[in-house]
Amino acid sequence: MRPRRPVALALLAAVWAATACGAQRGPGEQDGALAPSPVKAYDINPLPRDKVKDGGTLRWGLVDFPTQWNRNHVDGDGNAVEAVTDALMPRTFRSDERGRPSLDTDYVTNARITATSPRQVITYSINPKARWSDGKPITWNDFAAQWKAMSGRDHDYRVDAAIAYENIQSVARGSSDREVVVTLAQPFNEWQSLFTPLYPSATNATPAAFNSDWINRIPVTAGPFRVERLDAKGRTVTLARDPAWWGNRPKLDRMVFRTVRPDQMVRAFTKGDVDVFEVGPSPDDYARVREAWDAVVRQAAGTQYRQFTLNGESPVLSDVRVRQAVAAALDRRALMQADLKGLGWPTVTLDNHFLMNSQYGYQANAREIGGYDPALAGRLLDQAGWKMSGKARTKNGKPLTLRFVVPDGIPPSLAEAQAAGRMLQRVGVRTEVRKVSFNDFFGKYLIPGDFDLAAFAYPSTPYPVSGSFDVYADGERGKGDDVEWYSNLGRSGSKQIDQAMYRAGSLLDPARVPGLLNDADRLVWKEVNVLPLYQCPQGVVVRSALANIGAGGFYDLRYEDIGYAS
Repeated sequence: MRPRRPVALALLAAVWAATACGAQRGPGEQDGALAPSPVKAYDINPLPRDKVKDGGTLRWGLVDFPTQWNRNHVDGDGNAVEAVTDALMPRTFRSDERGRPSLDTDYVTNARITATSPRQVITYSINPKARWSDGKPITWNDFAAQWKAMSGRDHDYRVDAAIAYENIQSVARGSSDREVVVTLAQPFNEWQSLFTPLYPSATNATPAAFNSDWINRIPVTAGPFRVERLDAKGRTVTLARDPAWWGNRPKLDRMVFRTVRPDQMVRAFTKGDVDVFEVGPSPDDYARVREAWDAVVRQAAGTQYRQFTLNGESPVLSDVRVRQAVAAALDRRALMQADLKGLGWPTVTLDNHFLMNSQYGYQANAREIGGYDPALAGRLLDQAGWKMSGKARTKNGKPLTLRFVVPDGIPPSLAEAQAAGRMLQRVGVRTEVRKVSFNDFFGKYLIPGDFDLAAFAYPSTPYPVSGSFDVYADGERGKGDDVEWYSNLGRSGSKQIDQAMYRAGSLLDPARVPGLLNDADRLVWKEVNVLPLYQCPQGVVVRSALANIGAGGFYDLRYEDIGYAS
């Protein structure tokens, strides 16, 4: 379960992001496995299809215009690519607002585990109506080609992440071309994450096709909409209703995705150039949006979480007691309140590394390590040999000073680091805030480990083990003292954590999975390589009459249902 490309998750994370939660019990959840959450899981103005008008154009504002439209490519896994291709490309499963997957029967009429011994086998039945826009049917060959490309075996394929696909032993034809038989090398209970999105076999046939065929073009689709025009120079994509679509007829005639500078987005909305866009975590932006004509801010649980990463290979943080002391000295609620001031979002800290507040199975596991307790922090530092000398902690004559690296040009990140420094100063820990180039933040500082503390946002998915495994996995020992940490920027872990994550990802009894995830999470809390702060709230500005669109969180929008209320 190890991606070959380092920092597969970290480079997807926004350096500064803020976006939110809800609560009802889902299938297979044990009593007590689902902690109630005071924040919304999603906010999309859901309406049944018969309450949505036929026709109309939706103008969707994007803040960047991609060049790579292959979402499985390392350069193609961005928010803008996802927003467009979700209307165009096949999937096997879709997620609800609590992160629970269900079959997408427009593409796959059945998918089930058909054997568990000697290997786990999954059999997919492809919808007989499903076909690509070039007229070719969707078949087992498309599944097989994607597995081979995404398996990580051929490094010329610049894949986003191989962690789920590398566990596949074979993909074979079943009783017909429309049946797919997938055999796994090891049990994997998050198999629903596979083959979403699905790309045609021609895209995955060669590294050249995979890497280049979708640059500034979307050659083949299979969704409720088709590409009418992709204008790379004008930075717009126009999608039109696809008359060959076999599912529910889309309510909208067209969707136009338009790239607009963030500081011009509210003006574009007011002028009618944009009908929907995501608003950033700026109180000023929220205030301006609320003054705009016909604007409604839909706000709900997002799919990112803000966190502090503590470098376990740093000489001053190599003692786990010091990392635990840092966690206890930080008032996470106060940091969250400062970060999200003016956004109208409740102060709910994130007390789990694998599951968001809004996800089913969520349980608060922070306990004393994640609770604000300066007295505990002091005792831990004393035990680690860092004694108070005046107003500072020293050991062998050296003061305890932490390098807090922040990306330059992001004022909220700087303010957050300074606030954390004041909290740590109360227990005798000094911080040295180092502003570095935004472009160098990951590549020259976090990945090489040239820092003690850093803050950024990690993505979260409906598949918590495969989505987070490498962030918390122990390093692989090489020659001498060399250790390869891959995406674990905290550079600390243990065999016990790895084993707990493997158990949580391999058990095929869904009723027991939340408990195993929380077992793993309690171990991660003790290690303190990542200190979660909060699940970021997501704010989406929409026209008041728009239905079935807004802040979706984990919910996968049904593009054919988006439209204007009748």
